[in-house]
Amino acid sequence: MNPHSLLTQFMGILLFLNTSAAAAQALDNQKELEEVIVFAQKQPYRGDVPLESLPQQVQIISRETLSKLGKTDLQHALDLAGGVSRQNSFGGLWDSFAIRGFAGDENLPSGYLINGFSGGRGYSGNRDASNIETIEVLKGPGSALYGRGEPGGTINVVTKKPQFEKQGSLVASVGNYDNRRVATDYTNKISDSVAFRINGSYRDAGSFRDTINTEKLDLTPSLLFLLSDKTSLSYELEILDQKTPFDRGIVSIDLDPTIVDVSTFFGEPHDGPIKIKATGHQFLFQHELDSDWTLLAGLGYRTSSFEGLSSETELSGGRQILTRGDIQMANGVGPNELVNRQRRERDYDATDLSARVELTGTFATAAMEHHLLVGMDTYDYELDTVQSRWRDGWLTSTYYVDLNNPIYGQAQDQTLGVNTDRLETQDAYGFYFQDQIDLSDQWKMLLGLRFDDFRQEITNRLSTSVSSSERSAVSPRFGLTYEASEHVSLYASYAEGFRPNSGADVNGNNFDPEESKSSELGVKITSLNGRLSTTIALFKMEKSNILTADPINSGESAALGGAESEGLEIDISGELSDSVSLVFSYAYVDAGTSTELYNFDWGVNLPAGSALVNVPKNSANFMLTKDFSVNETDASLGFSVNYIDDRLGETIDPSYRLPEYTLFNVFGSYKLNEQTQLSMHIDNLFDEKHYLSSYHKWWTTPGSPISYTLGVNYEF
Repeated sequence: MNPHSLLTQFMGILLFLNTSAAAAQALDNQKELEEVIVFAQKQPYRGDVPLESLPQQVQIISRETLSKLGKTDLQHALDLAGGVSRQNSFGGLWDSFAIRGFAGDENLPSGYLINGFSGGRGYSGNRDASNIETIEVLKGPGSALYGRGEPGGTINVVTKKPQFEKQGSLVASVGNYDNRRVATDYTNKISDSVAFRINGSYRDAGSFRDTINTEKLDLTPSLLFLLSDKTSLSYELEILDQKTPFDRGIVSIDLDPTIVDVSTFFGEPHDGPIKIKATGHQFLFQHELDSDWTLLAGLGYRTSSFEGLSSETELSGGRQILTRGDIQMANGVGPNELVNRQRRERDYDATDLSARVELTGTFATAAMEHHLLVGMDTYDYELDTVQSRWRDGWLTSTYYVDLNNPIYGQAQDQTLGVNTDRLETQDAYGFYFQDQIDLSDQWKMLLGLRFDDFRQEITNRLSTSVSSSERSAVSPRFGLTYEASEHVSLYASYAEGFRPNSGADVNGNNFDPEESKSSELGVKITSLNGRLSTTIALFKMEKSNILTADPINSGESAALGGAESEGLEIDISGELSDSVSLVFSYAYVDAGTSTELYNFDWGVNLPAGSALVNVPKNSANFMLTKDFSVNETDASLGFSVNYIDDRLGETIDPSYRLPEYTLFNVFGSYKLNEQTQLSMHIDNLFDEKHYLSSYHKWWTTPGSPISYTLGVNYEF
């Protein structure tokens, strides 16, 4: 599909809708707006069904919660979500997570949505929280609506919107490891029918990791045009500029990651930072046809790039001096005290163009009320990957550092040769339908169906080979809710899903798409006069053609076969009293392969039931906040606890497991006056050594020791 053709068609639709809306308003003798119109902007793929009424588990993380806990990026915010676990962060340079055990491709960022548009595809760095209004964690089956997603759930980031009343804030914070950050947010009206908002942040921070420093700018201006009392058009711009060195973490010695100091960096500071740039545009047109029906049309376009050098611990056993006893260095240093590295240069680019049009509304048939949503979406995605590499020869070792005392600045005269030069294009379209039917005051049924058509072409410019594939899929969804009382409802749901697998294996072969089946049973309870909400859910999922990181050909993906995941989740949030608030989540996730696989490249057999990497069976989060007054001034104190079970750290070696950990964090705020508030956050108060994720035993990501930030928030 031609992106320019898609853009032209979409703009034509917008022009037609806008002209129609203007004509209709003229017939009503429209007058110039004399007062601010309260205009509710709808979320796409949502219809008019409240989140709490959907037959699935939904967890909302608000910006107030993020502020209390001092979470300034998406990855740390998702640590609060039950059943969401960290995955390979690609040298700390993108957001990656699994929901209910399923993560997608470890060699690409995790997929998530920004106002319903794809935000995870491409190379957009680590998403900042400065323009986040809420994070919706829609757990369980959703592919029949959103399409092309993981069966574990969908993450949708809702951004802050322009307001017609003046609001503004300036937040500055400092912390250990030379951490400095400033964020601003300002919104106001330009006229009675046009409002704007601009927010963003700038961060200049060191790290507990030696020689690592991050410089990052995020800027997100937006505009809202009220074309009439029934019609609006919004535009949001995102600009990201990030510079961070590539960091694969520490090496595990004899399967024990605790031997090496968590601060030790085995890369090369002289490589400089990886430079990530991303620019995103979103347009959303909304028109209320009447009191019951709304038309939404959206367009998103995002470009991103990822460029720079890195030195990374060598994973090939024959090239890794760390485990070889066949050599002794001239200075008497033994091989178990040295770490071999390879050098890489990456030049990655991505473009992502997507559009959607949907109609939502209600109507009645007999005694039943229907909440209908119908729409179509399409996208055109291009991924351009060029990578060069230099590595030691077999049984030779020249580019290494001391395990305990690395000396950087070795000769940088290696000639890097291109080992990956690939262009991947994807274009797809889908039609979706969903009807939530109020069968009675107590019974509600949800029916959904989605059709997807997907085309993929991969050009290997090294071998001049081209491989292509085309697939289509139908994804049904069914849900049933029984509202037993005003405070208790029971639900059940089932869905089938489809997700194209990006990229190709080390031999250049396209991967078959993932196909999934998901089911869920749950109960939703409100208590304490509606102030406390509890959801308990049992789930089971299965999917085929899943991918994992290729541990031999690092940076490549490999097919792992089928997998299953089942478990239990409990989410509780709300207020225990007027001054005490609570957030609690617990997840039990049993995820593993469902088919036996013998991999000839790895030379290992993976039996059915093998665990999935980086997925803990048990995880829990708890947060308690107390608001109080000091000398008639508002203040708050709180703490949070984050527990992660031990988990598999490498696909081909089931004996390598990351240890469990429990982090205790405290936070508080004190309001100096109506405009100024001080805050403090201490994370990992007891300085527990812990490890967030792992790609391989020699690429393990450590978590931060005790850290603190002090901040001031000025509102105007």
